[in-house]
Amino acid sequence: MKKIPVIMDCDPGHDDALALILAFASDKLDVKAVTVTGGNQTLAKTLRNAKRILSYIGKRPPLGAGADKPMFRELETAPEVHGESGLDGPSLPETDYREEPIPAVDLLRKTILESPEPITLIPTGPLTNIGILLTAYPEVKQNIARISLMGGSILAGGNWTSAAEFNILVDPEAADIVYTSGIPITMCGLDVTHRAMILANETETLRKLGGKIPVLAAELIDYFSKYDTSLGFSGAPLHDPCAVAWLIKPELFTTRDFYVEIETKGKHTTGMTMADLRFWTKAKPNVTVCLDLDREGFIRLLMDACDSYPK
Repeated sequence: MKKIPVIMDCDPGHDDALALILAFASDKLDVKAVTVTGGNQTLAKTLRNAKRILSYIGKRPPLGAGADKPMFRELETAPEVHGESGLDGPSLPETDYREEPIPAVDLLRKTILESPEPITLIPTGPLTNIGILLTAYPEVKQNIARISLMGGSILAGGNWTSAAEFNILVDPEAADIVYTSGIPITMCGLDVTHRAMILANETETLRKLGGKIPVLAAELIDYFSKYDTSLGFSGAPLHDPCAVAWLIKPELFTTRDFYVEIETKGKHTTGMTMADLRFWTKAKPNVTVCLDLDREGFIRLLMDACDSYPK
């Protein structure tokens, strides 16, 4: 089976790190590059985290440093979730791995246009890099097969505000560019990611697999879960790996197509992903929305991925 060529665009972040582990383990994906943006923490921190996590799992793809702030706003970060480093908890060594000498947007353009087959983008942070790419280089659309993203919510409400999910809220203007681009989109928002829950006993099972990657994954979840359990969750929702898992094993997911718009100007609703839920709507769907998943199958997929790395 031919692998799907993909580019990961991320802001590591504990669940971004797990998404990278899952993507590089898969025999169905061929990761052509990784690009980084500010989001969970500042760009300097998310770039450092990407270098450390990729080096630790033994991968050094072309790496691009992207936007350090949203297209038209100041950056909002999430230290209460991911810590001051953006990847608090596990002890990861520093590395001599260096980013490419060109900006992430140019790395994205080069990789997409030089690919002999259409590329799938997997953004798991704010959509700033992708928004800038589509604005500056609209010709890349012809060689983008799909965007499988983590962000938004249509039924579950928000997590950073009552209306908005964090990734979309940080840069709603970039999200609007992406959602109106005409490129096929799969949206793994809070409707599905809050169901992609790993429980404490499952984290222990992951740890007992042994080897440095399962242990690292468990340590990432240990830290990440503290915030979620403090809110009343029974475990840690693994948001970002969903955008990767949908490409690897779409049969795990329940989806439905909707017409979705991004609110950019609302007093209380900025960052909201507004789906047209009317059964009589004439609006043409532009997004495949993941609404549910086989949670146990998803956890097995993640565990198998972690266990596939050399011990």
